[in-house]
Amino acid sequence: MSGAKYGQEFIKHEFDEAIAVQQAIVEGERQLSNIHPDQPSKRAIKSALQKDERFLRDLQKLGQPYGASGEVEEVAGGLKQLLEETVQSAGEAESEAYEAHAVLINLKRKQQDSAAAMVKIAREMKETGLRDSAKEFHKVQKESAQELADALADFAVVIATKDGTGRQASQV
Repeated sequence: MSGAKYGQEFIKHEFDEAIAVQQAIVEGERQLSNIHPDQPSKRAIKSALQKDERFLRDLQKLGQPYGASGEVEEVAGGLKQLLEETVQSAGEAESEAYEAHAVLINLKRKQQDSAAAMVKIAREMKETGLRDSAKEFHKVQKESAQELADALADFAVVIATKDGTGRQASQV
């Protein structure tokens, strides 16, 4: 476990974690957008990727004054590993792609929590540029996570209504 962090060291840690998680999101989206078997999900992931690449660059710039570069610690490392493992098996079966898709959404929700904290920290520090960036990041991550969650729910129906051969099962 990492030691206690306060003040600027805590802010650096928060930026490092946000950058590391965002890097994992971008890499996961790049891979999933190529191998996801569900076309609506694939489109939603590609759409999110464009925004997330920009947010990664923004986080890297915003974190620089605090010495943050995306250092991977426990939480970000665990999330990154989970996403990598699930994405790696996503091409094997629709249910595996479903799992990777769900993990991606969880990482995006983690980013919403980070962004909300950054907004409050920036307000307290009277850093209006950081506050405005964090507010936009939070808003877009929330919208993107919801779009991906909606696509995931639709994909669940597709999977659930197939029989063991991959064909649509008869309705009872």
